[in-house]
Amino acid sequence: MPATHAPYGLWNSPLTPRSVSLGQRLGDALWDSDGETLVWLEGRGDRGVLVALKLDGGAPRDLTDEHPVRARVGYGGGDFCVAHGAAFFVSNGRLFRQSLASGPARAISPPFGQAASPVVSPCGKFVLYVFSHERRDGLAVVDAHGNLWPKKVAEGRDFFMQPRLSPDGSHAAWVCWDHPNMPWDGAELMLANVRSSGGTLPDFEAQTLIDGGADIAVTQPEFSPDGRYLSYLSDQSGWFELFVYDLKTQSRRKLIDAQNAQLGGPAWAQGQRFYGWSHDSKSIVFTRNERGVSTLRLLDIASAQTRAIDLGENYTDFQQPALNPRKPLLAALVSSGVRPPRIVVASLDQNAQRLAPQVLKRSTGENIEPAALIEPRAVSWKDHAGNEIHGLLYAAKREGLGGLPPAIVRVHGGPTAQARAAYSAEIQFLATRGYALLDLNYRGSTGFGRHYMNALRGNWGVCDVADAVSAAKFLSASGEADARRLVVMGGSAGGFTVLQTLVDHPGLFKAGVCLYGVSNQFALALETHKFEERYLDSLLGPLPECSAIYSARSPALHAGKIVDPLVIFQGEIDEVVPRNQSDAIVESLKSRGIPHEYHIYAGEGHGWRKTETIEAYVTALEKFLKQQVLFT
Repeated sequence: MPATHAPYGLWNSPLTPRSVSLGQRLGDALWDSDGETLVWLEGRGDRGVLVALKLDGGAPRDLTDEHPVRARVGYGGGDFCVAHGAAFFVSNGRLFRQSLASGPARAISPPFGQAASPVVSPCGKFVLYVFSHERRDGLAVVDAHGNLWPKKVAEGRDFFMQPRLSPDGSHAAWVCWDHPNMPWDGAELMLANVRSSGGTLPDFEAQTLIDGGADIAVTQPEFSPDGRYLSYLSDQSGWFELFVYDLKTQSRRKLIDAQNAQLGGPAWAQGQRFYGWSHDSKSIVFTRNERGVSTLRLLDIASAQTRAIDLGENYTDFQQPALNPRKPLLAALVSSGVRPPRIVVASLDQNAQRLAPQVLKRSTGENIEPAALIEPRAVSWKDHAGNEIHGLLYAAKREGLGGLPPAIVRVHGGPTAQARAAYSAEIQFLATRGYALLDLNYRGSTGFGRHYMNALRGNWGVCDVADAVSAAKFLSASGEADARRLVVMGGSAGGFTVLQTLVDHPGLFKAGVCLYGVSNQFALALETHKFEERYLDSLLGPLPECSAIYSARSPALHAGKIVDPLVIFQGEIDEVVPRNQSDAIVESLKSRGIPHEYHIYAGEGHGWRKTETIEAYVTALEKFLKQQVLFT
């Protein structure tokens, strides 16, 4: 039946549960030090695989058939690096070395603890990396062939991230911070002298604070290829902006004003990059995020002028820019609301004949025309108190039968995160069936400055809930949706917002969709992983002083107030939000006869990786929405 003759929510969609499940995850992409080979990370089901491609010809080659590539310090990231003709990657906690040419991988670190963010010394003799073992984090070095036992070179802080080595190997830089801060609350950029002594591993001396502090977030240090500068991102103005520290004069300066946009973001993962230096140190390519829509720009260091980089295809999301170390080439992970992720390589040379951007890898078969999908647009509105709230709206086309469309208010996780104009197969699966979908950037989201992000301090379960309610009213008042058929949906921290909203505002939403949502704040504080175990100090307040707040904002303790239909999805081995958080809600729903479904996925953690899980989840989600929203 054509969409023009079908009720909203029942349109024929080009996306099926099976096609949603088959899309690959594309991770980081990095150049070898000779600039000839690009290596990227693909997520195939529950396995991470490194793939190498030599740009002057040949076919892509899988490097890691037997070793699943994934770093597990905190939320992961920093899975691998490439240098001197070899990939250095993390698998099951250990560092491995794999030649790009041939041969087996060889372990170079011991079989205990967790490793992340490897970086190879310019001489190729040792690898600097983040380690975590028995709740102690730090930095270590190991020789690049694994012949020597690793050596600790920095410790004594709760967390370490993003180690870097200068081009001549004389300096090292990294970011560190301590509980109760999260890295976006406050972190420190450190610089040390690297002293080598014969054939042994080096020492780090004269460790010096360069920037940052308890209330200033710094992230992504990078040395310029000529060795003159140490660059980094700092939010001291309230927005992430680019700074450089001159290693010779020991002075710092800001390179560019953000102008009410973000040039960086919260450091959730080890390997995040928002910018990169050109091979000749004359320019920096950076991402600019305004209201969830990203652009790619080039900054000329000498003139301080910027220009847009057009990669074609109307991309609106750019991740992990990687600059070639020998040539004016850029690699990046790109997408838009209607274009699935790709790895693209493009020339930055304006003086030579411009080469069209080359797509090296597509995450899907791209058999669906972008025109068949729904473009998001940035929207803002004022709540009853005059606060400006933001989101990305996927508006249902006015083609369905039966009045206005049903709508979904989608709440992102984190909560210190952002809904971006990046491709989401799940969103398109729903939008192309005739649901209006508002991807909410509630107060507390990033991308709108530190003041907007900090609005959630002490107010988790208040501002986010109020903004979800405001979003529902905005959809109804603007004529975008049927007020009688609204759904609130979210995962992790967004799942908490779903549960708390159903507790505080019964009857407003027709149904709720909760993925591995937090239901008991006391249990979360006691059971979650080290990275987030003091996160609640800022979101709710420290214990035991704020126990009354924890109680008020633990939906499991007030689950008797939930009367709206609810579906809950949970990973069986989730270590971030353990299964018992969902069990408690389901027990209450079941005892009171509230319409609900509970889906537990074996072998899955905090999010889905297996193809069969994703297909089963999307199938169950569609069925639930039909039964509880469309047909009742």
